[in-house]
Amino acid sequence: AGRGRIAPDDQIPHPRVLMLNRSGKWVPAVEPVHFDKPYAGVGPGRTFGILVAERDPSITVGLIPAACGGSPIAVWKPGAYWQQTKSHPYDDAIVRAQKGMQDGTLKAILWHQGEADCGAMKSLVYCKNLQDLFFRFRKDLGMPSVPILVGQLSHFPGETWSEGKRRVDTAQKKIVKEMPPSAFVTSDHLTSNPDRIHFNAESQREFGRRFFEAYRKLINSFPDK
Repeated sequence: AGRGRIAPDDQIPHPRVLMLNRSGKWVPAVEPVHFDKPYAGVGPGRTFGILVAERDPSITVGLIPAACGGSPIAVWKPGAYWQQTKSHPYDDAIVRAQKGMQDGTLKAILWHQGEADCGAMKSLVYCKNLQDLFFRFRKDLGMPSVPILVGQLSHFPGETWSEGKRRVDTAQKKIVKEMPPSAFVTSDHLTSNPDRIHFNAESQREFGRRFFEAYRKLINSFPDK
């Protein structure tokens, strides 16, 4: 969802980048794109959308925010409820995606999650849960070949990963290889907010650029610049 500090430029609309707001209406994509928690901030999605739009002047990009901050993968199943955001993460994401697909074509799913699954027990079942989730996304949206882009967990300077975090990272890389078309987006050298938990705004924008580069290479339809 993004927790980066919002700057004035983040609220200047791009004429061909929209977002689906909380009530399901298309509006100009300005930060915060997400609305999961009151302190939602800069995430990677808007930068990604702008770069896609700028590579193809003939299109309008619609972002469909559906992240639920802090959510473990266990609540990304039909019917599951996440108390922190008072929402049903999976069900809501599907409904919102289907709403957006009434006006266009679903081109990619950006997935950045896993911190809540780095515990000793949860990390053991993360690989199977992620595989099931991606299969379910594609099946329920009727898009068996929609690209899925997986953002890597944070590894900030000086941070030492737990065994569980390494296990989640390994699982994400494995599923990306086994479920094409997919791509893994590294978080190397990205930095944090003072909380040492969330990426700062500059890193979120850089993450958006990396998501775009991964997408461009995956679909092989945008020229190099």
